[in-house]
Order: sequence, then structure tokens, then C-alpha cells
Amino acid sequence: SFTEMKNGTKEDYLLLEKHEKDFERKTADRILKYMASLNTTLEGYQVSRLEHSLQTATKAFRNGESEEIIVDAVMREIEREGQVFYLHNRVKTMPDVVNRLSEMMPNVRISYAHGRMPEDELESVMVQFANKDSDVLVCTTIIESGIDLPNVNTLILDRADRFGLSQMYQLRGRVGRGERRAYAYLMVPKGRKITENAERRIEAIMEASDLGAGFMIAMRDLEIRGAGNILGSAQSGHIKSVGLELYSQILNQAVEEIKPQDAEVQNDWDNFGQDLAIIDLPIAAFIPDEYVSYLPSKLGIYHRLSKAKDESDVTDMKEELIDRYGDLPNEVNELLNLINIRNFASSLGVKTVNSSDGALLIGFSEDFGGAKFALQKAIGPSVDVRGSSIRVPLRTENELLVTLENILTRYKVFRARLDRMV
Repeated sequence: SFTEMKNGTKEDYLLLEKHEKDFERKTADRILKYMASLNTTLEGYQVSRLEHSLQTATKAFRNGESEEIIVDAVMREIEREGQVFYLHNRVKTMPDVVNRLSEMMPNVRISYAHGRMPEDELESVMVQFANKDSDVLVCTTIIESGIDLPNVNTLILDRADRFGLSQMYQLRGRVGRGERRAYAYLMVPKGRKITENAERRIEAIMEASDLGAGFMIAMRDLEIRGAGNILGSAQSGHIKSVGLELYSQILNQAVEEIKPQDAEVQNDWDNFGQDLAIIDLPIAAFIPDEYVSYLPSKLGIYHRLSKAKDESDVTDMKEELIDRYGDLPNEVNELLNLINIRNFASSLGVKTVNSSDGALLIGFSEDFGGAKFALQKAIGPSVDVRGSSIRVPLRTENELLVTLENILTRYKVFRARLDRMV
């Protein structure tokens, strides 16, 4: 059954108590509180994602204002016989934007539309665009809802830092309505800093690139804006201070401590990362403040890297960092290399890697047993193989990662040969 929630929190919960049914909760300001209550186990919930079988996800890019990028994006779309939305949300300066785009691309057909136009003129422009009589439509957020044009598969969002998170998500949904891959270019002022919240909103849009990512967007909006007191009417609270994920984990742990449960049952956060190798080496592998100064953004990058499962995930992260922050400093390059090696080591059953007394120590989850001598011969005489560990003497600490990767590669080859013999 469908119920429209009222503004008062007490009324909402009284309404819930009266009905023993499943509810679809549709709210405006209240949605953050309900999502917070769902997320903190006060209510049970199930997330269902319905995706169009033919639709593809829209790929988002963040760019500084650049004529070269705009021309390239428009011409790429026209080459595949598509059309472009160029969203400029200032009616007063829209004619100037149209003139500038016409000078940049004289052979491209450009029209414009906004809510202050006479109704007949606006309808005529939209019908002509739908009939493919123009290639680029310069418009305001008038296209935010009710527009379904499968041939429009590129969106250029001018001054993306001025838009809210849900608004950007809604606008991004105006492209990619058909089978073709769609692209959204989030343009921000070049050489100028944007606000911290704007940075977080754009970061959230970049992360939520899959189909059906609306729930993730709403959760990030909850974290950015804060949920307030879950059962109260206040719009500010402690969730915003510590972050939604940490707050939820702390609350869940507190609930689990007082709730009777089977001793063998473990929580997800206890299992997280248990199969990953722990690498503790004296290496300058981190994100410098000079590269990413905003702490929440930096923590978000660390969090995503911690979940990178393979080399393609790390490569995607590398490309995104270069696009957003510029060329990678040596420390970030080392960090990305370390993540790749961590995943490689984990796939081979490595549990720990550290260095001591001029040697590299690699600990495995299982004893080598009778294969110890064969492994010693395969890796080399200078390496000491004992029980479930390998000790590798180091000539210099500058070669830590290179040496580690070399030993792991030899071990992988040895194990492959052993598996073929068996």
C-alpha cells in the first residue's frame, strides 16, 4: 500500500503503528530520517534494484571548463548521429553561451530552451529537437523531468558545483535512455576552488555510475547533509559529525552487544578484509595533503582503494585521480602499486608481509610441508624457506616492492607447476 507521509515525525510513527502492512514511504525532508532508521536496524528493509534490460549506465566525467573538451564531447556524439544537452542554468546569459558555442562549432546546429519562453515557442523548440532538427540543445533545468529522448546521449553540465546531489542525479538520468552508452560531463571552474560540499556531491555522482544507483545517491546525500535525530524533529545530529558509515557501525555494534545471539555468528565488519594480506613495509605510500587537501575526500579514496579487488579497479581509480587532481605524486603511485601487490599476494595465500633486520618476511596461511625444498630450489639459494614463511635478504630498502613482486611471481609459477604435476 502507498502512504504519503506527513511532515510531523510523531504523526509519521503513529501512522506506522496503526497499519500492519508494507509501506512505500514517499517523503521530502523526512526521507533522510527514514533512511537513517532503516540503516541503523530500527526497521528491517530490503533493497530491490530494477534495471532496464537494454539500458546502459551513464559514464560521468569531471572536467575544468575547457573549449577543447566541450568540442570533443559534442563532435563525438554527432559522429554517432546523436544529440547533446548543454545545461546552462542562467537564462540571462544563455544567448551568450549559444553564441560562444556557435563560434566554437560553426557547423553544429544549436537551439536553446528555458522556462521563461512563450509556451508555443518552447513547444516548437522541443519538437524540433525531438525531430533531430538540431544537434545541441542549450537549456536550463527545464529538462529535469518529463524528458525521454533516446537519441540524446551526452550531457554537458555547466557549473556542476552549483547543483544539488539529487538534482545532478536526476539530470544525468536525462541521457542514456536507450541502448547506447551515455556520457555526462560535469564542468567546474578551471583554476578555482569549489566548496567542500560541492566537492563531495560531485564525488558521489562520480562513484554512483551503475544503473539503479539512486539508493546509493540518497545514502550519500544522507551522509553529506546529516539525518538529525532519528526519532525527533531536529534536522541536525551526530551522524553528520562522524560520518554515516562509522556511526552505523558503532550503533550496530552497540545493539549486537546487548542482543542475544549465537556465538558462531559473526558480523560483516568482523569478516571484512580477513582474506587480504597485511603488508607492513617502510614505504612512502599515501595521499599527501598537497594533492588532496579535503580530508573526507581523502578518506573516501582510501576506502575505495581498500575495496579494490583487481588491477582494473586500481587503474580506474588512477585515471579518476589524474582527472580530478592532476598528475600523481610518487607517494600515490607507490600506494597504487602497493594495492596491486596486496591483491596479488592475497590471491596466493599470503597473510603478512613485513621487513626486519635487512630482510623481507613473507608469511603464508599454510605450511609448505614436503614442497619446502622444491620451493627453495625454485626461488633461489639466497632465499630462506621455513615452515609457512619465506625470508628474502634485501640489498636496499628501495627495492622492497620490486623484490616482493618478484618473489611472489616465482612462487606463483612454482605453484602452477606443482598443480600440473598433481
